[in-house]
Amino acid sequence: MSKNIILTNQEIEHKIKRIAYQIYETFVDEDEIVIAGIATNGFVFAKKIAMALESISPIKVSLCEVQIDKQNPELPIRTSLSKDQYTDKGLILVDDVLNSGTTLIYAVRHFIDVPLKKFKTAVLVDRNHKKYPVKADFKGISLSTSLLEHVQVVFDENNDSYAYLS
Repeated sequence: MSKNIILTNQEIEHKIKRIAYQIYETFVDEDEIVIAGIATNGFVFAKKIAMALESISPIKVSLCEVQIDKQNPELPIRTSLSKDQYTDKGLILVDDVLNSGTTLIYAVRHFIDVPLKKFKTAVLVDRNHKKYPVKADFKGISLSTSLLEHVQVVFDENNDSYAYLS
């Protein structure tokens, strides 16, 4: 299978910065927000957004890692923060790729049980193949692909990240 690069490292960095500005505009009245990333790539993406946001705004950012079994999303979800640590705060749920929406909708359901001031979602790549009524409020790129194609995001520690279609 060949790799079709859809986002280069530079393009990903640009999209992270743009999403950080959009989050700042949306949560400008907040002193503190929680950025919850779905493990593993969603959490890496969330950390990058948090760093960009902290460099442009005075908003205190708390990171939360969301552990969800992607094969069995109905199983209990674990988070690195307790519910009282994100109660009554703005929260952004982050993943790298929004494909069918299954992972995101089950993660949204987990956070819906807690009173939040504002709740938004962010993804790097939106595939437009949703089985559930879930949308990304902030997205890097929207792609219309065939169901046979697969989008993979690689976050490299040497800042050579990219996204490809295979």
